[in-house]
Amino acid sequence: MILSRGQCGLSRCITYYLVAIAVSDFLVIITAVILNRIGGIYFRESALSTTTGCAVSTVLVYATRDGSVWLTVAFTIDRFVAICCQSLKTRYCSEKTALLVIGIVCALSCVKNIPFYFSYQPLYILDGVRWFCDIKSIYYTLPAWQAYDWLDRILTPFLPFLLILLLNALTVRHIVVASRARRRLRSSETYGDPEMINRKRSIVLLFAISLSFLLLWVTYVGHFLYVQITDEAYFTGLDFNDPQFILQETTNMLQLLSSCTNVFIYAVTQTKFRDQLKSALRFPFATLAACITR
Repeated sequence: MILSRGQCGLSRCITYYLVAIAVSDFLVIITAVILNRIGGIYFRESALSTTTGCAVSTVLVYATRDGSVWLTVAFTIDRFVAICCQSLKTRYCSEKTALLVIGIVCALSCVKNIPFYFSYQPLYILDGVRWFCDIKSIYYTLPAWQAYDWLDRILTPFLPFLLILLLNALTVRHIVVASRARRRLRSSETYGDPEMINRKRSIVLLFAISLSFLLLWVTYVGHFLYVQITDEAYFTGLDFNDPQFILQETTNMLQLLSSCTNVFIYAVTQTKFRDQLKSALRFPFATLAACITR
C-alpha cells in the first residue's frame, strides 16, 4: 500500500515491479503458509485436506512461489539494464514494458505449474471421500515426469539464482568501474561524496539480495538432489514427527521465507519508504489523539 501511493521517490517502473513482488509475496503467505501449511497440518478434516483441495493448493503454492522468484529476476534485469545498458534504458525501463513483463511472468507461472495437479492421487479413500495427496509412483519412474521435475527445479531456483548472481555481479562491477573513474576526476572531493555513498549502498544491497537467495534456497536444492541420488520419495505421510518430514518442511520454510525477503530488502533500504512507513504507523495514533483533544 505504501509503495502504490507513489510517494517513495521511485520511478513508476520501479514502483510497478516492487508492488508486483509485494503482492506476489503476500499471495505466497496466503497460499503456502496459511492455506497449505497451517490449514493442512492443523485442520486435517477441512476441504483443504481432500485430494482435490490439496492438489489445487499445491498448484497455487508453486505458481505464487515461481511468480515471486521470477518477478525478482525481472526486477534485477530491469536494474541491470538501467545501470549498465544506457542504450537500452529508454526503451526497456518503461512503464509499458514493466506491466508487460509482470503480466507474462504471472501467466507463465500459473501455466507452468498446472501439471502438478495431475501428479497426485488420494492417500486413502474413506466413505467415498478422497483424502490428502500422495505422489503417484509414475512421478518417479515415467521419463516425462522426471523431465518435468528437473525442469521445475532448473526454472526455480537454479536459473533464477544464476541470473540474479550474474546480473548483480555485472552491476557491481559496473558501479565499481564508474566509481573509480569518478574518484579520479574528483580526487580532492571524494570524502562525503553523496554519489559514492549511494553506490556503496547499492553494492551492499545487491550482495544482500544474492546472498539471501542462496542461503535460503540451498537446503531446498540439497533435498532435491538427495531424493534424485538416493531414489527415495518425497514425504507424503501424516507422521509429523518423522525426521524426513521435519527436513522437508524445514527446506520448504526456508524457500518460502526467501519469497518474502527480497521486497523487504529493496524497500526498507529506501529512506523515503521508511519515512512513509513511519507516517503510516503514526497515523492511527495521531488521528485518535486529534479526536480525543477535540
